Amino acid sequence: MGKRAVMVVLGTRPEAIKLAPVILELQGPTSSLTPIVCVTGQHREMLHPVLEWFAIKPDIDLHLMQANQDLSSFAARALTDVGGAIRSAKPHAVLVQGDTTTALMAANAAFYQRVPVGHVEAGLRTRDLYNPFPEEMNRRIISVLARFHFAPTEGARQALLAEQVDPQTVFCVGNTVVDALRLTLAREPEIERKTFASEDRRLILVTAHRRESFGSPFEEICGAIRTIADRNDDVEFIYPVHLNPNVRDPVSRLLGEHPRIRLIEPVRYEQFVHLMNSCYLILTDSGGIQEEAAVLGKPTLIMRTTTERPEAVSSGTALLVGTSQEAIVANTERLLSDGSAYKSMAKAQSPFGDGSSARRIVEILAEQL
Repeated sequence: MGKRAVMVVLGTRPEAIKLAPVILELQGPTSSLTPIVCVTGQHREMLHPVLEWFAIKPDIDLHLMQANQDLSSFAARALTDVGGAIRSAKPHAVLVQGDTTTALMAANAAFYQRVPVGHVEAGLRTRDLYNPFPEEMNRRIISVLARFHFAPTEGARQALLAEQVDPQTVFCVGNTVVDALRLTLAREPEIERKTFASEDRRLILVTAHRRESFGSPFEEICGAIRTIADRNDDVEFIYPVHLNPNVRDPVSRLLGEHPRIRLIEPVRYEQFVHLMNSCYLILTDSGGIQEEAAVLGKPTLIMRTTTERPEAVSSGTALLVGTSQEAIVANTERLLSDGSAYKSMAKAQSPFGDGSSARRIVEILAEQL
């Protein structure tokens, strides 16, 4: 009897980062399973460099990305085409990650064909259906469709149990982002910090791209960054700007001319890890960065009103500050001027796992299948 096939469906950079360790584990010589890597191309330009870094070649590339695509049109194409890929490949299970439209539609397509779904990073919740949007809705629905729930933390496991998910199907395995981060840090970095910032200034790394912040909240974020740069000569910002025009337009307009705000194109995953490891602190609305920053011991201000990763906050590494200019400026300048406040947050720890999550997931899948 040959190895049982697990189709791993992904479409965005965060999915690729967090599923890469699982795919590598599935490919391992001792694995009784074999992966079929299916790429939707939801974020093509930012996806493939991650796969290249981890030396993963897709078996199926659906090329679904279109210019100026909206959620509904992409979702319809993904449901149809991933469904076709599942019918053709006939996997024994489908594995999805997180809360993207790719993950939701792949889980739905597998459910329609009665193929069991494994959900990596299951159980994250804000309890606000529109924040983050549409991710909170996506992951809740995936939890209804999935047969195997791979919770990253005990809090996520408890959230699933509170929703009456069968306890026998919920496994607390840690977060695979820790696996990916450690695999990356073990390799020689390809860039130097001086490529992006002056050695004599404290580097603040920024990422901001949340859909629910488009419009005035995003302008508040940009205003905060400019105010901090104006008032703190020893600080330099680096902001890899997301490709979405709803991000690029206000960022370019409000921050583009400042001498100590470096707006750069999105960098490769391994380069971004190096930037995180080199920076003084992080301003972000990203979910995954909250996890990575905790492992690296980088103080992180979360520019959102909610977080589905309360472990980052409770560990002391992250602080939820919202999107108001006043709050972002006040909390950033406190960390810049108050050494004890900074030191209290700059503690490397790993509330999200020990770097063995992928191995646990593959072992559980092999046993369950």
